[in-house]
Amino acid sequence: MGKDLARAVFSPDDRVQFRHKVRRGLDVLGGLLDAEAFDTGTGMTGLEIEINLVDADAAPAMRNAELLADLGDPRFQAELGRFNIELNVPPRHIATEGFGAFEKDISDALRTASERATKADSRLALIGMLPTLVPEDLVLENLSDGERFRALNDEIVAARGEQFPLDIRGAERLCSASPTIVPESACTSAQFHLQVAPEWFARYWNASQAVAGAQVAVGANAPFLHGRRLWAETRIPLFEQATDTRSDELKEQGVRPRVWFGERWITSVFDLYEENVRFFPPLLPLLSDEDPVEVRSGGGIPRLAELCLHNGTVYRWNRPVYDVMDGKPHLRVENRVLPSGPTVLDLLANAAFYFGLVRRLADAERPIWSRLDFRVADANFRAGARDGLDATMCWPGLGEVGVVELVLETLLPMAYEGLDRFGVDPVERDRLLAVIEGRCLTRQNGASWQTAAVCAAERRGRSREVALREMTRRYLDLQQSGEPVHGWPVSPSG
Repeated sequence: MGKDLARAVFSPDDRVQFRHKVRRGLDVLGGLLDAEAFDTGTGMTGLEIEINLVDADAAPAMRNAELLADLGDPRFQAELGRFNIELNVPPRHIATEGFGAFEKDISDALRTASERATKADSRLALIGMLPTLVPEDLVLENLSDGERFRALNDEIVAARGEQFPLDIRGAERLCSASPTIVPESACTSAQFHLQVAPEWFARYWNASQAVAGAQVAVGANAPFLHGRRLWAETRIPLFEQATDTRSDELKEQGVRPRVWFGERWITSVFDLYEENVRFFPPLLPLLSDEDPVEVRSGGGIPRLAELCLHNGTVYRWNRPVYDVMDGKPHLRVENRVLPSGPTVLDLLANAAFYFGLVRRLADAERPIWSRLDFRVADANFRAGARDGLDATMCWPGLGEVGVVELVLETLLPMAYEGLDRFGVDPVERDRLLAVIEGRCLTRQNGASWQTAAVCAAERRGRSREVALREMTRRYLDLQQSGEPVHGWPVSPSG
């Protein structure tokens, strides 16, 4: 989905041909897996960081095209809303000092972007959901320029055939509806990529699913939307509802949602691609010139353009990625559960926790997914997104347990061991995982800090609107300080 479409009008014949090529691509992928043609390396990682632009009043600044033109940096791209951009951080091995190199890359890129943003009277905000958004911000006029965004909106709207209702029930409740998918642009995330060998893919994907609840609970950073306090990580229900192509009748018939946790553990990456082809009709039938069967018959490695494009329109919280680099195919797990922010250090701590934890669980002699029902993993994910650090989860051998206790006593030690197995420098390991420990000990992550800061302002007599605006300005100042969120004072005098 990173490339603009050459055209955005599709004929019925395009759709038939695209479906045919997707299925041919799936067959070729199966053959490649059988032929053991893949790069078998593990430990190459990558990051994508979505960013909001805000003005002097901490409201969204619809200026991404202006900023990107001024930057001229291919690492930065437009995202769905005119107030969104994305930073694609070049991949690295995390062995030894990989995290330190990531931190320098990200900090340098953000510093340059921040300097350029000031020329457009804007600031950068790394946050799961901008608290100052109002419904009038999330309209079609604020869809980013580019055929791919318009085509994606048009196809999802056509598939839905009616408005997209939103009904999010948390500490408060939000009910609304939209004729477009633009409300999805409120969701800004950090995505972690981990390259794995095909024979290990199922283990890493299953491990990623098993820990998604704890991940999102500890990293939650999106408690407010349209002035309402909702879930600790409101991104999760908003993304699911804002792009749901199913009518109520289709839901009753058991049609799967395109934003999907899944429904079972897997034994191969092929399981995920096969499900995507079987359950989901194509959204963007853009045809390439490649014949994957012909390329493979000639001894080449196909890019499987149609299969990959289709896969990119099924929004699994842990998504498989097929790619070709230097003529060699490889596979990645794309972990999509976490929000952006609060700081670069917090982002990298989240990454270290994830990479270390899934490495340890993937290596385990008795895998966690043999002892954890998939539906329980899904329920843990919902609990973590809804309740954040106050969530209770089920874990094998522990039964029901608070997520803070689960992380401190069980998961953090695993993450330390997993990072050791990747060869991460012990100083970097300790520095980053100490941030996760700090959030648990203080019971303060991005979501709880935002909530506490707004409540404190309201106790001082501020209206919700004013409290959100003041909190967002303070969030941006504290973000710039680089101090991890568990050390942020709740009150300005704190």
